Amino acid sequence: MPPVLPMLAKSVLGVPEPDATPGGYVYEPKWDGFRAIVYRDGDEVRLDSRNARPMERYFPEVVDAVRAALPERCVVDGEIVLVQDGRLEFEVLQQRIHPAASRVRLLAEQTPASLVVFDVLALGDDDLTGAPLARRQEALDALALDGPQVHATPRTRDVVVAREWFDTFEGAGLDGVVAKPLDGTYQPNKRAMLKIKHGREADVVLAGYRLHKTSTPAEPLLGSLLLGLFDDAGQLQFVGVAASFPTARRAALVAELAPLVVEPGTPEADAHPWSGWENPAGERMPGAVSRWSSGKDLSFTPLRPERVLEVAYDHMEGARFRHTAQFRRWRDDREPSSCTYDQLEEPVRYDLTSILPGAPGVG
Repeated sequence: MPPVLPMLAKSVLGVPEPDATPGGYVYEPKWDGFRAIVYRDGDEVRLDSRNARPMERYFPEVVDAVRAALPERCVVDGEIVLVQDGRLEFEVLQQRIHPAASRVRLLAEQTPASLVVFDVLALGDDDLTGAPLARRQEALDALALDGPQVHATPRTRDVVVAREWFDTFEGAGLDGVVAKPLDGTYQPNKRAMLKIKHGREADVVLAGYRLHKTSTPAEPLLGSLLLGLFDDAGQLQFVGVAASFPTARRAALVAELAPLVVEPGTPEADAHPWSGWENPAGERMPGAVSRWSSGKDLSFTPLRPERVLEVAYDHMEGARFRHTAQFRRWRDDREPSSCTYDQLEEPVRYDLTSILPGAPGVG
């Protein structure tokens, strides 16, 4: 019965050898979508997010697909994904979290999502969470989920194949590789798997910061650095944040960056590349309200865009970093104008047809 929290993964640097764990590993692609624990009891279907929040109202077409493809009574673990032009598109998937039911229905028709299943937690009256993964995968295979909107994830026990996947699947928008112990039970909310994600570095322009939630006027603490890259038109685009700093470093950064602060109401403030709520392309800029923030204050302190820093990131989501970037070092030897999108590595495109045959948007 819900809620069941999903089993999680901890990050490691490389795809491990199968004999690194007593029972061996099985390897799967790491999908880039919304994690979902899916419950079906007859016509009743529930899609729970990673935090056990129901999502079925946002994905009515997935609910219908679950009724058509999954057994009458079951609980499975998977990922809701959206494919467009043969590639996973997380930005488009995010648009489905919308308060208007009419908008959700329209998007469900125009850009339908799919479900990728990678674990079975219950079948009928049988609770499989205490069974080893190898047994749960036999149950998954017996379901014969081959699309078009509900698929079983590909998997392999061959580490060479897994490493090839790590290199090639990124071109289809996948997030890396997951390694799971074959003798492991299902452990809700425990980091009992391994995830191997891509790691890259980029030189970016610092154009502002936000204060930490614990910051006070007497003791200001930096929360996150706001990062930018110049596009082909010479516009500084917001690409993400770097936010992991010790408390002492947060205080020191506020003092260190004070000479760069742009005072409000000055011509310099008006000339700041992010002085408005939106850029020319109409994309949300720092300070604008996000549908994910529920009114959270996203105001920021603008800085003169004169400093460059090196950050580590995993991959891009459109024109932005998919996750929070990690501060590496200042690059005082670089000119801000040299920080463009051209430096970012572009993965070779990969055709999703072979792993999601028939899925909407594949081809």
